[in-house]
Amino acid sequence: MIFRFSTLLFALASMPAVSASAFVIEGSAGTRLEGEVLSDFNEPWAMTFLPDGKLLVTEKSGKLMLLDSNGSGKTEVSNVPDVDYGGQGGLGDIVLHPDFAANNIIYLSFAEAGQSNTRGAAVVRAKLVQAADSPKLEEVKIIWRQFPKVSGRGHYSHRMAFSPDGKLFISSGDRQKLDPAQDMASSLGKIIRLNDDGSVPSDNPFQDQGDLAKTFWSLGHRNLLGIAFDASGQLWQNEMGPRHGDELNKSVKGANYGWPLVSEGKHYSGEAIPSHETNTAFEPPKTFWVPSIAPSSLVIYNGDIFPEWNGNALIGGLVGEAMILVKLTANEAAETERYSWGNRVREVEEAPDGSVLVLEDGTGGRLIRLTPAG
Repeated sequence: MIFRFSTLLFALASMPAVSASAFVIEGSAGTRLEGEVLSDFNEPWAMTFLPDGKLLVTEKSGKLMLLDSNGSGKTEVSNVPDVDYGGQGGLGDIVLHPDFAANNIIYLSFAEAGQSNTRGAAVVRAKLVQAADSPKLEEVKIIWRQFPKVSGRGHYSHRMAFSPDGKLFISSGDRQKLDPAQDMASSLGKIIRLNDDGSVPSDNPFQDQGDLAKTFWSLGHRNLLGIAFDASGQLWQNEMGPRHGDELNKSVKGANYGWPLVSEGKHYSGEAIPSHETNTAFEPPKTFWVPSIAPSSLVIYNGDIFPEWNGNALIGGLVGEAMILVKLTANEAAETERYSWGNRVREVEEAPDGSVLVLEDGTGGRLIRLTPAG
């Protein structure tokens, strides 16, 4: 969620680096960026700006950190839900309610433990209370759970985005179980669309296939780690393929994206999977990657500092160890440049002044501000 306030512009400009280090990144097409280290975290996963200039950052182990607007320190937010930490699981995404400035409501996704060594993604809605030096969450309520909970600790996905009309979209990964992505009695491998309170919109596409299916926007997905709306209100999403074949998709209401029946990659065993072009019943990707970049996040740029990026996608790459720029048109997408500094990129976010912030993956993952190199 992006809020444009003058206080935010001042806040970002005044953030000192954790160390004196600043570095230059040269893109694959020759564009040069300057990176400035602002802070570091323990396995950071997601971030969002507050209207007062502060920054919220989730850490996978279960901590929600509040970064001061002047960059002077971090404070842990209390009363965060317990998470099932391990593998790809833990505390996940964070977004603000569209009316956060009036109601202080945030949404957190996380891996929730179940019975008999099972677990699944969940989303809570809560009120953020910034009380002096002890910020906390109040009125914490779970509004969505993956069904069913299953064994393993992979492919939760649980990225979130609000549409321009105030609907909450949640990506629900296949949990490495494959077939449930095509099962209308399972929420695995789907995109979910809800009202802001967790209730189900009556205009969702699958109204006659059971109550669970009424929450679905689309199906046939694998591990969706980026969803974002462009300026026209169109939803885009990226997802990890199996062995290569990562996808960037235009999100179509009621569409089936084919996993695990079709893919542009192969199974890890080396077994071939039919490509999308072999079956027109499935929505094909607008672009895909072989070899894999392992896309981790997605933002569609709409700022002033990089006018040439306006309307295009920025994707974090884990295996790719890069931020990838993708040109978007109404029905096409194509990578145009890749910016790499040798670290896995977990999250990309547009800052309110138009600079770009990235979170590196893993222990000691840095928060880096990117601007044009002078």
